[in-house]
Amino acid sequence: MIFRNRSLARLGAAALLATGGLAVTATPAYAEDTKADLEVTVAGTTLAEGATEKVGWLKVKNNGPGTPAALKVGVDLAGVYDERIFSVPLGQDCELEDAAKFVCAVPADAIPGPGETLEYPVLTIKDVEGTDGGESKVRFFLASADDTTPDNNHKDITLQFEGEPGVDLGVVVPDVKTRPDGSPLYAGDDALVFGEIINQGDTIAKGVEFKLQLPKDVAFTEQYEGCEYSADAGTATCRDEAIVVDPQTILLIQFPVKVGAGVQAPVTLPAGSLAADALGVAEPGSPEARGARTTTLENARLVNKGERITDVDPTDNMDDFAVVVAAKGGAGGGGEGDGDGDGPGLPVTGPQAGLMGGIGVAVLLAGGVMFLVARRRRIVLVSPGDEKPTA
Repeated sequence: MIFRNRSLARLGAAALLATGGLAVTATPAYAEDTKADLEVTVAGTTLAEGATEKVGWLKVKNNGPGTPAALKVGVDLAGVYDERIFSVPLGQDCELEDAAKFVCAVPADAIPGPGETLEYPVLTIKDVEGTDGGESKVRFFLASADDTTPDNNHKDITLQFEGEPGVDLGVVVPDVKTRPDGSPLYAGDDALVFGEIINQGDTIAKGVEFKLQLPKDVAFTEQYEGCEYSADAGTATCRDEAIVVDPQTILLIQFPVKVGAGVQAPVTLPAGSLAADALGVAEPGSPEARGARTTTLENARLVNKGERITDVDPTDNMDDFAVVVAAKGGAGGGGEGDGDGDGPGLPVTGPQAGLMGGIGVAVLLAGGVMFLVARRRRIVLVSPGDEKPTA
């Protein structure tokens, strides 16, 4: 692909200049073996009709057994014929290759270990100044000399400039690797699971339901009004019909959990997930909808109340995560943490908060395009339904 207009060139320059972009937590390696089965998937590249940009995710899952010594991710733009829309990964060490490929080196501390998943931010932008030359296909890929299964190293995505209007919820939840103080997580320790839900559509959502599923041998330590819990305290389904989520609003959620004392470490506990759905929308053309950017819209009219509505891009409505449990005796902590002092509420504090608001956008302020995305986002701390903890 050749950049034939200033808008595409501007985005390309912004991607190359982007700094930061990945929050990493040092975790002891399980083995010196670097060979691994890496798999790439992509979520969140479909935009609503009235949306001009969106943060999605290139996800690299490590199916084991080792941790690669080096990893790159990228996108091949050679199949882009509609210059009004395309996607690029955003990181701290990216370069343009062959006028068509953006390739980013993943920092060593961010390379996923066995059972872990790397979520690498991808920015998709629509610009009416481009040329409509036909259907655009992009290929996202990973590259590592230590990967043992090259057949699942790429994902082809078709980009659509003409999207449907509506709510577009996206979810991201990182792997849990530490205690609240940042030290290694051991069997029997308390930890925090946090996630972000963002409406990147062009329509106001009113009412949200989300389900947080914990891995086996991990359980919630608090229960909140507005949430229903499974008998084993491993699943929470939370519902708030009153909350209003206008476009570019980020909901931050956080739950205290505990790792089972009998877990044999070191181990990565898989199969955690966070999924979210909108329950309704503010009616288009209503006074509430017209004031979406400046009000919390407590009195917005709810359409399709109590029912899940169709999402513009369902690929990013759920995200998987793992809980990484270290073995005692290594560097970086004593393993005696009991979680005291963290309180029963759901505050989001410290460097963990901000995957979509920070990793995807706010940390990437090297170019004007990213600044436009960043300044539109509004972050809201959510204790599900403003609930209080119950005994």
